[in-house]
Amino acid sequence: MAIAAYIKEIGRGREGARSLTREQAADLFGQLLDGAVSDLETGAFCLAMRIKGETPIEMAGFLDATGARLQTIPGGELPLVVIPSYNGARKLPLLTPLLALLLAREGLPVLVHGAASESTRVVSSSVFAALDIPAQSATGPIAAGTVAFVPTGVLCGGLQRLLDVRRIVGLRNTAHSLVKLMNPCTGKSLLVSSYTHPEYAVSMAATFELMQANAMLLRGTEGESVADARRLPQLDGFVAGRRVLLQEGQAGSLQSLPDLPRDTSAQTTATYIRQVLAGSCPLPVPIAQQVRHIVHLAGQL
Repeated sequence: MAIAAYIKEIGRGREGARSLTREQAADLFGQLLDGAVSDLETGAFCLAMRIKGETPIEMAGFLDATGARLQTIPGGELPLVVIPSYNGARKLPLLTPLLALLLAREGLPVLVHGAASESTRVVSSSVFAALDIPAQSATGPIAAGTVAFVPTGVLCGGLQRLLDVRRIVGLRNTAHSLVKLMNPCTGKSLLVSSYTHPEYAVSMAATFELMQANAMLLRGTEGESVADARRLPQLDGFVAGRRVLLQEGQAGSLQSLPDLPRDTSAQTTATYIRQVLAGSCPLPVPIAQQVRHIVHLAGQL
Protein backbone atom coordinates (compact mmCIF):
# COMPACT_ATOMS: atom_id res chain seq x y z
CA MET A 1 0.00 0.00 0.00
CA ALA A 2 1.23 3.53 -0.73
CA ILE A 3 2.53 5.32 2.35
CA ALA A 4 0.04 8.19 1.89
CA ALA A 5 -2.82 5.83 2.83
CA TYR A 6 -1.06 4.93 6.09
CA ILE A 7 -0.31 8.57 6.92
CA LYS A 8 -3.99 9.34 6.40
CA GLU A 9 -4.82 6.81 9.14
CA ILE A 10 -2.16 7.77 11.70
CA GLY A 11 -2.08 11.51 10.98
CA ARG A 12 -5.49 12.53 12.35
CA GLY A 13 -4.16 13.79 15.68
CA ARG A 14 -4.01 12.06 19.05
CA GLU A 15 -7.79 11.63 19.35
CA GLY A 16 -8.71 10.90 15.74
CA ALA A 17 -5.78 8.75 14.58
CA ARG A 18 -6.32 5.06 13.89
CA SER A 19 -3.74 2.42 14.75
CA LEU A 20 -2.22 0.13 12.14
CA THR A 21 -2.23 -3.64 12.17
CA ARG A 22 1.10 -5.41 12.63
CA GLU A 23 1.19 -6.26 8.92
CA GLN A 24 0.42 -2.67 7.89
CA ALA A 25 3.06 -1.33 10.26
CA ALA A 26 5.65 -3.71 8.81
CA ASP A 27 4.79 -2.68 5.25
CA LEU A 28 4.96 1.02 6.10
CA PHE A 29 8.22 0.83 7.99
CA GLY A 30 9.79 -1.39 5.37
CA GLN A 31 9.14 1.27 2.74
CA LEU A 32 10.75 3.88 4.99
CA LEU A 33 13.82 1.72 5.63
CA ASP A 34 14.19 0.95 1.93
CA GLY A 35 14.14 4.65 1.03
CA ALA A 36 11.12 4.07 -1.21
CA VAL A 37 9.31 7.23 -0.07
CA SER A 38 10.01 10.95 -0.38
CA ASP A 39 11.60 13.10 2.32
CA LEU A 40 8.26 14.87 2.75
CA GLU A 41 6.47 11.56 3.37
CA THR A 42 9.19 10.48 5.80
CA GLY A 43 8.80 13.69 7.77
CA ALA A 44 5.02 13.34 7.76
CA PHE A 45 5.31 9.82 9.19
CA CYS A 46 7.76 10.91 11.90
CA LEU A 47 5.59 13.80 13.07
CA ALA A 48 2.31 11.85 12.83
CA MET A 49 3.63 9.00 14.96
CA ARG A 50 5.20 11.46 17.38
CA ILE A 51 1.75 12.94 18.01
CA LYS A 52 -0.18 9.64 17.99
CA GLY A 53 2.32 7.41 19.75
CA GLU A 54 3.07 3.81 18.77
CA THR A 55 0.99 0.89 20.00
CA PRO A 56 2.83 -2.32 20.96
CA ILE A 57 1.31 -4.02 17.90
CA GLU A 58 2.59 -1.26 15.62
CA MET A 59 6.01 -1.43 17.24
CA ALA A 60 6.04 -5.19 16.69
CA GLY A 61 5.36 -4.56 13.00
CA PHE A 62 8.13 -1.97 12.84
CA LEU A 63 10.48 -4.48 14.47
CA ASP A 64 9.43 -7.16 11.97
CA ALA A 65 10.38 -4.86 9.09
CA THR A 66 13.65 -3.88 10.74
CA GLY A 67 14.60 -7.46 11.53
CA ALA A 68 14.18 -8.43 7.89
CA ARG A 69 16.73 -5.76 6.89
CA LEU A 70 19.30 -5.96 9.67
CA GLN A 71 22.86 -7.13 9.27
CA THR A 72 22.55 -9.81 11.93
CA ILE A 73 25.06 -11.14 14.43
CA PRO A 74 25.21 -14.90 14.99
CA GLY A 75 24.75 -16.18 18.50
CA GLY A 76 27.12 -18.56 20.23
CA GLU A 77 27.00 -21.03 23.07
CA LEU A 78 26.56 -18.25 25.64
CA PRO A 79 23.79 -15.64 25.38
CA LEU A 80 24.87 -12.44 23.66
CA VAL A 81 24.07 -9.41 25.80
CA VAL A 82 22.74 -6.62 23.56
CA ILE A 83 22.87 -3.05 24.90
CA PRO A 84 21.42 -0.15 22.88
CA SER A 85 23.14 3.18 23.55
CA TYR A 86 21.48 6.21 21.97
CA ASN A 87 20.87 8.91 24.57
CA GLY A 88 24.43 9.67 25.63
CA ALA A 89 25.56 11.73 28.61
CA ARG A 90 24.70 15.29 29.45
CA LYS A 91 25.04 15.76 33.22
CA LEU A 92 26.53 12.44 34.38
CA PRO A 93 29.43 10.35 33.04
CA LEU A 94 28.33 7.80 30.44
CA LEU A 95 28.84 4.43 32.11
CA THR A 96 27.23 2.16 29.52
CA PRO A 97 30.73 1.05 28.40
CA LEU A 98 31.54 0.19 32.03
CA LEU A 99 28.44 -2.02 32.21
CA ALA A 100 29.46 -3.75 28.97
CA LEU A 101 33.04 -4.36 30.14
CA LEU A 102 31.88 -5.69 33.50
CA LEU A 103 29.61 -8.19 31.76
CA ALA A 104 32.46 -9.22 29.48
CA ARG A 105 34.60 -9.76 32.57
CA GLU A 106 31.91 -12.21 33.70
CA GLY A 107 32.60 -14.16 30.51
CA LEU A 108 29.62 -13.03 28.43
CA PRO A 109 29.83 -11.75 24.84
CA VAL A 110 28.49 -8.18 24.67
CA LEU A 111 27.21 -6.09 21.77
CA VAL A 112 26.65 -2.36 22.18
CA HIS A 113 25.00 -0.62 19.23
CA GLY A 114 24.32 3.07 18.92
CA ALA A 115 24.49 6.33 17.04
CA ALA A 116 24.77 10.03 17.81
CA SER A 117 21.56 11.87 16.92
CA GLU A 118 22.66 15.19 18.43
CA SER A 119 26.03 16.86 18.94
CA THR A 120 25.65 18.13 22.52
CA ARG A 121 26.08 14.82 24.37
CA VAL A 122 28.96 12.43 24.96
CA VAL A 123 28.17 9.13 23.23
CA SER A 124 29.34 5.57 23.80
CA SER A 125 31.35 5.41 20.59
CA SER A 126 33.56 8.23 21.90
CA VAL A 127 34.05 6.56 25.29
CA PHE A 128 34.83 3.22 23.66
CA ALA A 129 37.35 4.92 21.37
CA ALA A 130 39.01 6.44 24.45
CA LEU A 131 39.13 2.89 25.87
CA ASP A 132 40.87 1.69 22.69
CA ILE A 133 37.79 -0.23 21.54
CA PRO A 134 37.11 0.99 17.98
CA ALA A 135 33.71 0.84 16.32
CA GLN A 136 33.19 -2.19 14.07
CA SER A 137 32.78 -1.63 10.34
CA ALA A 138 31.00 -4.95 9.78
CA THR A 139 29.05 -7.50 11.78
CA GLY A 140 30.37 -10.88 12.83
CA PRO A 141 30.53 -13.30 15.75
CA ILE A 142 31.41 -11.82 19.16
CA ALA A 143 33.62 -13.97 21.34
CA ALA A 144 32.78 -14.72 24.94
CA GLY A 145 34.36 -12.22 27.31
CA THR A 146 34.62 -9.45 24.71
CA VAL A 147 32.75 -6.26 23.84
CA ALA A 148 31.95 -5.03 20.33
CA PHE A 149 30.52 -1.62 19.48
CA VAL A 150 28.61 -1.61 16.17
CA PRO A 151 27.20 1.66 14.78
CA THR A 152 23.55 1.65 13.77
CA GLY A 153 24.48 2.48 10.19
CA VAL A 154 26.39 -0.80 9.94
CA LEU A 155 23.37 -2.74 11.20
CA CYS A 156 20.83 -0.96 8.99
CA GLY A 157 21.48 2.10 6.85
CA GLY A 158 17.78 2.90 6.52
CA LEU A 159 17.37 3.00 10.28
CA GLN A 160 20.29 5.42 10.56
CA ARG A 161 18.60 7.70 8.03
CA LEU A 162 15.46 7.80 10.17
CA LEU A 163 17.50 8.63 13.27
CA ASP A 164 19.13 11.47 11.37
CA VAL A 165 15.74 13.09 10.73
CA ARG A 166 16.02 14.45 14.26
CA ARG A 167 18.86 16.70 13.18
CA ILE A 168 16.47 18.36 10.71
CA VAL A 169 13.15 18.55 12.59
CA GLY A 170 14.56 18.64 16.13
CA LEU A 171 12.29 15.87 17.48
CA ARG A 172 12.78 12.21 18.24
CA ASN A 173 10.76 9.78 16.15
CA THR A 174 9.72 6.14 16.08
CA ALA A 175 13.25 5.04 15.19
CA HIS A 176 14.56 6.33 18.53
CA SER A 177 12.07 4.12 20.36
CA LEU A 178 12.62 1.15 18.07
CA VAL A 179 16.39 0.95 18.51
CA LYS A 180 15.88 0.37 22.24
CA LEU A 181 13.75 -2.68 21.41
CA MET A 182 15.85 -3.98 18.51
CA ASN A 183 17.89 -7.15 18.79
CA PRO A 184 20.17 -7.99 15.82
CA CYS A 185 21.30 -11.34 17.25
CA THR A 186 20.05 -14.48 15.50
CA GLY A 187 20.81 -16.81 18.39
CA LYS A 188 20.46 -16.89 22.15
CA SER A 189 20.59 -13.35 23.50
CA LEU A 190 19.46 -10.93 26.19
CA LEU A 191 18.50 -7.32 25.45
CA VAL A 192 19.21 -4.74 28.18
CA SER A 193 17.03 -1.70 27.59
CA SER A 194 15.79 1.40 29.39
CA TYR A 195 13.06 4.01 29.39
CA THR A 196 13.01 7.70 30.25
CA HIS A 197 9.36 8.23 31.25
CA PRO A 198 6.95 5.87 33.09
CA GLU A 199 4.56 5.57 30.13
CA TYR A 200 7.38 4.06 28.07
CA ALA A 201 7.90 1.40 30.74
CA VAL A 202 4.35 0.21 30.08
CA SER A 203 4.56 0.23 26.27
CA MET A 204 8.04 -1.31 26.14
CA ALA A 205 7.03 -4.09 28.52
CA ALA A 206 3.96 -4.83 26.39
CA THR A 207 6.16 -5.01 23.29
CA PHE A 208 8.62 -7.39 24.97
CA GLU A 209 5.71 -9.61 25.97
CA LEU A 210 4.26 -9.52 22.46
CA MET A 211 7.61 -10.28 20.83
CA GLN A 212 8.36 -13.01 23.41
CA ALA A 213 11.67 -11.29 24.09
CA ASN A 214 14.47 -12.08 26.52
CA ALA A 215 15.21 -8.73 28.09
CA MET A 216 15.90 -6.53 31.09
CA LEU A 217 14.09 -3.22 31.45
CA LEU A 218 14.93 -0.37 33.81
CA ARG A 219 14.81 3.38 34.13
CA GLY A 220 18.43 4.03 33.28
CA THR A 221 20.80 6.97 33.46
CA GLU A 222 19.69 9.86 31.23
CA GLY A 223 18.02 7.32 28.95
CA GLU A 224 20.98 4.95 28.81
CA SER A 225 20.64 1.26 29.73
CA VAL A 226 22.99 1.43 32.71
CA ALA A 227 21.70 1.84 36.26
CA ASP A 228 22.05 5.28 37.79
CA ALA A 229 25.08 5.05 40.08
CA ARG A 230 23.27 7.14 42.73
CA ARG A 231 20.14 5.02 43.31
CA LEU A 232 18.77 1.48 43.07
CA PRO A 233 16.27 1.21 40.19
CA GLN A 234 13.53 -1.33 39.67
CA LEU A 235 14.76 -4.08 37.37
CA ASP A 236 12.29 -6.15 35.36
CA GLY A 237 13.26 -9.25 33.45
CA PHE A 238 11.55 -10.96 30.53
CA VAL A 239 12.16 -14.59 29.58
CA ALA A 240 10.41 -15.52 26.34
CA GLY A 241 8.11 -12.58 27.03
CA ARG A 242 7.23 -13.68 30.57
CA ARG A 243 7.79 -10.81 32.99
CA VAL A 244 9.55 -11.27 36.33
CA LEU A 245 10.52 -8.66 38.91
CA LEU A 246 14.26 -8.89 39.49
CA GLN A 247 14.72 -6.03 41.93
CA GLU A 248 12.43 -3.62 43.71
CA GLY A 249 13.34 0.02 43.20
CA GLN A 250 14.25 2.18 46.17
CA ALA A 251 13.01 5.75 46.41
CA GLY A 252 15.60 8.48 46.77
CA SER A 253 19.36 8.35 46.58
CA LEU A 254 21.78 5.95 48.24
CA GLN A 255 22.97 6.90 51.70
CA SER A 256 26.56 6.82 50.46
CA LEU A 257 26.92 8.35 47.00
CA PRO A 258 29.75 7.29 44.66
CA ASP A 259 32.49 9.77 43.85
CA LEU A 260 31.77 10.23 40.15
CA PRO A 261 33.89 12.49 37.94
CA ARG A 262 32.31 15.87 37.37
CA ASP A 263 33.81 16.11 33.91
CA THR A 264 31.67 14.04 31.53
CA SER A 265 34.15 14.09 28.64
CA ALA A 266 34.91 10.79 26.92
CA GLN A 267 38.54 10.79 28.05
CA THR A 268 37.74 11.48 31.71
CA THR A 269 34.97 8.87 31.67
CA ALA A 270 37.32 6.30 30.13
CA THR A 271 39.91 7.01 32.84
CA TYR A 272 37.27 6.51 35.55
CA ILE A 273 36.11 3.24 33.94
CA ARG A 274 39.68 1.94 33.86
CA GLN A 275 40.07 2.81 37.55
CA VAL A 276 36.87 0.96 38.47
CA LEU A 277 37.91 -2.10 36.48
CA ALA A 278 41.33 -2.04 38.13
CA GLY A 279 39.77 -1.78 41.59
CA SER A 280 41.32 1.58 42.43
CA CYS A 281 37.83 3.19 42.41
CA PRO A 282 34.82 1.43 43.95
CA LEU A 283 32.17 0.04 41.63
CA PRO A 284 28.86 1.85 42.26
CA VAL A 285 26.44 -0.52 44.02
CA PRO A 286 23.52 -0.06 41.58
CA ILE A 287 25.70 -1.06 38.62
CA ALA A 288 27.11 -4.04 40.52
CA GLN A 289 23.54 -5.14 41.25
CA GLN A 290 22.55 -4.72 37.62
CA VAL A 291 25.49 -6.86 36.50
CA ARG A 292 24.53 -9.56 38.98
CA HIS A 293 20.95 -9.66 37.74
CA ILE A 294 21.98 -9.71 34.07
CA VAL A 295 24.33 -12.63 34.66
CA HIS A 296 21.59 -14.48 36.54
CA LEU A 297 19.00 -13.74 33.83
CA ALA A 298 21.38 -14.83 31.06
CA GLY A 299 21.92 -18.09 32.93
CA GLN A 300 18.21 -18.87 32.58
CA LEU A 301 18.26 -18.70 28.77
